[in-house]
Amino acid sequence: MDWILLFSNAAQEIISPTTAAYALAALGLAIHFGFTGLLNFGQAGFMALGAYGFAIATLTFGWPVWAAILTGVVASIVFALILGIPTLRLRADYLAIVTIAAAEIVRLLFTTNTFVDVTGSANGLQGYKGGFAALNPIPEGTYGFGPWVYNEYDWWVRIFGWGLVALAAFITWRLFKSPWGRVIKGIREDEDAVRALGKNVYFYKMQSLVIGGVFGALAGMIFILPRAVVPSNYQTSLTFFIYAILLLGGAATVFGPIIGSVIFWVLLSFFSGFIARAVEVGWLPFLSNVQAGQLRFILVGVAIMLIVIYRPQGIFGNKKELAFVK
Repeated sequence: MDWILLFSNAAQEIISPTTAAYALAALGLAIHFGFTGLLNFGQAGFMALGAYGFAIATLTFGWPVWAAILTGVVASIVFALILGIPTLRLRADYLAIVTIAAAEIVRLLFTTNTFVDVTGSANGLQGYKGGFAALNPIPEGTYGFGPWVYNEYDWWVRIFGWGLVALAAFITWRLFKSPWGRVIKGIREDEDAVRALGKNVYFYKMQSLVIGGVFGALAGMIFILPRAVVPSNYQTSLTFFIYAILLLGGAATVFGPIIGSVIFWVLLSFFSGFIARAVEVGWLPFLSNVQAGQLRFILVGVAIMLIVIYRPQGIFGNKKELAFVK
């Protein structure tokens, strides 16, 4: 068992683009669920729209990077309006039902052969990274130390991804220190009381849904920069992973989703490597390679359960927020 390799691979996830993408998506979900109390189970749909909006704008229309990013953002805003207009005046569970169904509809639309020339169907899209790579200010070469040694493009993706996470965290922090944020928190605690004060609760909810959705779309763009766009990546389980990250770090916090994403992916990488090596050396002879791949999720789930049991408000959460999360 090569323990150094296992810990090295796990350490790489600390700054990986995937970790950054999940952190940004969880931050958007924190705005929805943690701060506003909106049960959005369709964050995977926002991520898919951001990813496909970026890729299609680049490949089909030949637009520059800034226009491709704007396309994904606009698509997420339209999606939020479509979801929010018929549901935000109703009980919270209606939004949950609509968002989980809408996210699946979006994924299936990208999978269907009807739009294969644009979406690539089940095969997805690739070859859209040229414009982004051309903006790379880092000279060609390999840089880094320890387990974090990458070429210029890989560093550029990480800098861009974590830069967006830092910007989104700052925006979120400023928003919820403002009067707008205090109204949003009031809606979470007692919607009727806020409405009695003359505030347009529906309008504030819509704003929250749009902002968190934009964060999800940007997360989808980060997610595809090191890989191809494949519709199977945007299944409902993606949203559930993001919820696990959110609750792990703290639902109504700014830094909780970021730290939760780092812990989640480090644990997942470590357990994945450990189980695979254990099967190879015969420590787990009763498991096949396929079964071993599923066992990592069980072990990560147990680890998260222990954290939730002994720190139920999340790493950065506090007991004042715990009653709402329950």
